[in-house]
Amino acid sequence: MSSKSNTTAKKGAFIAIIAMFFLFAMISFVTNLAAPIGTIWGNTFQGNSFLGMLGNMMNFLAYLFMGIPAGNLLVKIGYKKTALWAMGIGIVGLFVQWLSGLGEAGIGMFIVYLIGAFICGFCVCMLNTVVNPMLNLLGGGGNKGNQLLQAGGALNSLSGTLTPFFVGALIGSLTPQSTIANVSPLLWIAMGVFAVAFLVISFVEIPEPNLAKKGASKPKYEHSPWSFRHTVLGVIGIFIYVGIEIGIPGTLNFYLADQGTTGAGVIGDASTIAGAIVAIYWFLMLVGRTFSSAISGKVSTRAQLISVSGMAILLVIAAILCPKDSIIAVPSFIYEGQMGEIASVPISAFLLVLCGLCTSVMWGGIFNLAVEGLGKYTAQASGIFMMMVVGGGVIPLLQQLIAKNAGYMTSYWLIVACLGYLFIYGVWGCINVNKNIPVEIEEELKEELV
Repeated sequence: MSSKSNTTAKKGAFIAIIAMFFLFAMISFVTNLAAPIGTIWGNTFQGNSFLGMLGNMMNFLAYLFMGIPAGNLLVKIGYKKTALWAMGIGIVGLFVQWLSGLGEAGIGMFIVYLIGAFICGFCVCMLNTVVNPMLNLLGGGGNKGNQLLQAGGALNSLSGTLTPFFVGALIGSLTPQSTIANVSPLLWIAMGVFAVAFLVISFVEIPEPNLAKKGASKPKYEHSPWSFRHTVLGVIGIFIYVGIEIGIPGTLNFYLADQGTTGAGVIGDASTIAGAIVAIYWFLMLVGRTFSSAISGKVSTRAQLISVSGMAILLVIAAILCPKDSIIAVPSFIYEGQMGEIASVPISAFLLVLCGLCTSVMWGGIFNLAVEGLGKYTAQASGIFMMMVVGGGVIPLLQQLIAKNAGYMTSYWLIVACLGYLFIYGVWGCINVNKNIPVEIEEELKEELV
């Protein structure tokens, strides 16, 4: 290969990486609208946080239906067209959510909102299916692949940091009159961003390693991702991880926004305070992923997963055991009332947001470890992983059910159990014991990206 061809290929790979980073950011933007908007519906139905979390559930339920089809789309139409379809679907989903704010808040408009959240779930599922294997392949797998995943994840976290903060600020103080109309500006901005992204991605060249070359026969799949033990356990790990990632801040958001608790020091602006505190969680995910992207070339993915899952277990247990009346003032740069009032929240809230540093590296770590050595089965595996993202709807919903009956902090024992599984996966479950399975096409896929 000539030096000119080499330069062109590297430039194309760089542009593809930037495009994937941008899509990674849009994933958390759309996903993180659900929990804070859910507080509006929870308040509409007499503070029912279980119903408020249903929007989040619908968003993630879509993964269960779209995960496998999205993986198949990668094989049939490629990364670029799958991403374009995803953004078009995202615009439709956001528009339907906006429609739910036009009528009087009630069960009818709530159903419209849930449909919109479900459609948006299809969008983010397809984007996730594109972004994760693409970045891993562009990095060549291993620690370098994880490094790109963590770098993209940092932008994902930046977007996730800003979303609940803006939504909380737009909602302000929850009242019986609060509706989706309160956050309609953000929904329109999101639709506009997707439209611009659609046009940009249309002109970006993206490597398509899963598309068969003209005249070439389709690859034979003698096995499947299910043939690899570490992949199967990783699939379960993704289900559990997404539940942890969403459950920690989602339940904390309801806890602090619940005006019947002493969670927020300034009751009138409880939702704003909750949004600001939860935004710290996503900001710390940004910090964690940025740091991980810097060290992942030298520190193994496995070591990182074991360390952060163990630390998260300690933080959550400390938050559970911390007395509710042990409170701490919220720094003024995070929140300050219109009249200069100082808010206060339980210390447990800050212990929980610190978990953002730990959860930040888990997604990329689990995905990287679980697809190691899969070769031509990576695209199929990506679809399976996306299907299991439904855990982000199931586990938080189960946590809300526990919270409703036993209290918010008690519900976090579920998170402790989930973190325990990830710790075990890092120690033992991620070891590939099926290295004898043919993966001869793996090097060929990598060469097409060089």
